[in-house]
Amino acid sequence: MLRLPVFQHHRPASLDAALDLLGEFASRGEEAKVVAGGTDLVPNMKHEIETPAHVVSLRGLGLEGITREGDTLVIGPMTTLEQVAESPLIIEHLPALADAVGQIAGPQLRVMGTLGGNLCLNTRCLYINQTYFWRSSLGFCIKKDGDVCHVVKGGKRCVAAASNDSALPLILYGAQLTIRGPKGERVVELRDFYDADGVDNRDLEPGELLTSVRVPIPAADVACGFEKLRERKAIDFPLLNVAVLVEGVDRVKRVELVVSALGAKPKVISLTGKLKGKAFDEELISYAARRAHGSSKPLTSIATDPTWRRAMVPVLVKRALRKLLPPEETS
Repeated sequence: MLRLPVFQHHRPASLDAALDLLGEFASRGEEAKVVAGGTDLVPNMKHEIETPAHVVSLRGLGLEGITREGDTLVIGPMTTLEQVAESPLIIEHLPALADAVGQIAGPQLRVMGTLGGNLCLNTRCLYINQTYFWRSSLGFCIKKDGDVCHVVKGGKRCVAAASNDSALPLILYGAQLTIRGPKGERVVELRDFYDADGVDNRDLEPGELLTSVRVPIPAADVACGFEKLRERKAIDFPLLNVAVLVEGVDRVKRVELVVSALGAKPKVISLTGKLKGKAFDEELISYAARRAHGSSKPLTSIATDPTWRRAMVPVLVKRALRKLLPPEETS
């Protein structure tokens, strides 16, 4: 049986109290983790991938809910994945987000897991998501306790892969994250939130906390789609995921793709310069699929043949774009 390591659990009564607590731990150089739904942190702690001295609960701090403020949807980071997937506001205005979130894990985990937790999900790799005993037999790795990358021989940077499905459509929808910490509040574009370092791919300083996700409501001629590849459709992390956005019905104004589960940072591919003014048709779809394939280079950080995963990139791009075609194009 895998047991949790020793840690101190804290349940602050308010957001300000939580921020004060996190700031105090950061100033003392003590490692602290926040727990939202716990669906990622708790298993990682049992495997000693995460070994914080302090765990701070975010429950009861008023960080949940979905509201509309003018032309913007505001989503609390503690809103559960189930609530996001089933929200009438999300389904109406951000359908690709509802689709992506509805494919995360299974219903039992979506009841507990949160949007903020998924956006801040730890990166994954074949050589890190194992028991402590298993990892110790290899001498550990760059991400935890070691200095060797088992994926890229001689590699000096961790290439553990991002697996957060919710991030892809939110990047294309133009989501912004509000972050609070010891230095005050700041706003970060989600597409700028991730870094290519698999050890810690998030732009979060010690003591900082994600407090809201703000998403502008797309114009009527904007369509966004999502596709996911996994071994077992019911529960698994993505082997590959793709989101696409097309603005313009008759003649496109913007075309963007995001491909992830390849490396630590979701890859944004803008095709607007080449496709602006073109008809949204099969020719455009084929071009977008070729570009995505050429820009995607999966590694062995995920335990599936990278050649097959790369071959599936254009397949998923085509599937996602064809779902967005105007009715006359699909008949």
